[in-house]
Amino acid sequence: MAQKKSSDVGNILSFRILIDPKGNLVTELSYLPEEDAHKVFDGDDLVIVQKILQEGHSKLDKMHEHLEAELDAFR
Repeated sequence: MAQKKSSDVGNILSFRILIDPKGNLVTELSYLPEEDAHKVFDGDDLVIVQKILQEGHSKLDKMHEHLEAELDAFR
């Protein structure tokens, strides 16, 4: 993939565990919707990004749901 300038950087897939201003632990899963990937990428880059999104979702969605359920049990 071609390197982009820092101003052209965008999130493809991310998972974070944060502490909000009230001291609560929260999880955050954000991603480029797969149906919009073709608006930003094409060719081999599009194939790679789609694979990253598919694999990321298969792992991170479960972890996100599990941690949110565990955190909700403490609230």
